[in-house]
Amino acid sequence: MPLADKSTEIIFKSLNRLNIELPSWGFANTGTRFGKFIQPAAATNIEEKFADAAEVHALTGACKTMALHVQWDLPNGVKDVAKVEALATKFKIRPGSINPNIFQNQEYKHGSVGNPDPAIRRMATDHILECVAIADALNSRDISPWFADGSNYPGTQNIRKRITYFEDALREVHSALKPSQRLLIEYKPFEPAFYHTDIADWGMAYLFAKNAGPQALVLVDTGHHYQAQNIEQIVAWLLHHDMMGGFHFNDRRYADDDLTLGSIDPYQVFRIFHEIQMFEWEHNETADIAYMVDQSHNLKGKVEAMIQTVVTAQELYARAALVDHAQLAKHQQTCSLVDAEETLRGAFWQDVRPAIREWRKSHNLSEDPMKSFRESGYLERITKSRAEKNATTTASYA
Repeated sequence: MPLADKSTEIIFKSLNRLNIELPSWGFANTGTRFGKFIQPAAATNIEEKFADAAEVHALTGACKTMALHVQWDLPNGVKDVAKVEALATKFKIRPGSINPNIFQNQEYKHGSVGNPDPAIRRMATDHILECVAIADALNSRDISPWFADGSNYPGTQNIRKRITYFEDALREVHSALKPSQRLLIEYKPFEPAFYHTDIADWGMAYLFAKNAGPQALVLVDTGHHYQAQNIEQIVAWLLHHDMMGGFHFNDRRYADDDLTLGSIDPYQVFRIFHEIQMFEWEHNETADIAYMVDQSHNLKGKVEAMIQTVVTAQELYARAALVDHAQLAKHQQTCSLVDAEETLRGAFWQDVRPAIREWRKSHNLSEDPMKSFRESGYLERITKSRAEKNATTTASYA
């Protein structure tokens, strides 16, 4: 049964404001700690990443920006800005969040800004400061560091001292931000550190952000939680305290699996979107949240996985928009438990796909992005042009 005109209008409005940032590294050959399976069509350089992002945006209409990882995408730092700007102009995709790399260098074996060695802490902080300068040059708002810092064995590190090291570094980075920039602080409970991680949960990220300054906020990676953790409750707390900066979207079955969004638990993604849209309804304002994808497509085709992810996000966001907020608020106030739950569940079970197809038609987009991609010949063209380069990529774990 088709949705009523009012519901279709709600879906149109919700999709018009939904922007999803794609990660450059999601188009490249990535894998697990055990190795990776090379794909002949994977992007091998920054230009190919921009090309793939542009293809996804052309089909979905929702991906105007691409997140960049400095060490992988701008290996020469600020010197590479002009090249990135030229590619952004060519492909009509803007650089999005700027992601420092403070986990890959051999110096970071025992941490980056939490390292006991002040020279290594200085090296890591200087890299993040360079990322702030790169973001400024590219007119990118968000600087989004993920810290792998931690330890593997009890007694091997002074946890309290490392808190101080982090506070000092993050305050220094915050002081370098331009007025329009934001510092998004991400957390993760474990991996690669398995005894303690310096920013292990949202509370630690929150405290670090508050200590750093008013332009620091929390970034929630949906895969960075313990099993069965209530992520939408975390989102509610961060919204309540005006500390919700952005998301790295992916899905997981066990740990930080980096599976495609909604592949395991679409109802959780819906509940997260609902919490945000309920907040927006209550406050009559749009929450300033960066929606970013952070996934490792080790088995699925890179571009297809991105299209599938964006389409899934659009469908779940549209469903969340259909929740009758006024009715739900009434049921919550009167503790009408079944009615409240069914108001939420009823929106989740709506088939929004026909309305989304109409939205796409109204924006001169393909009604079926995946079908159009497969019929376009794009995959065949990039496979032909990239296969030889990818054949020399290292796949071994050791």
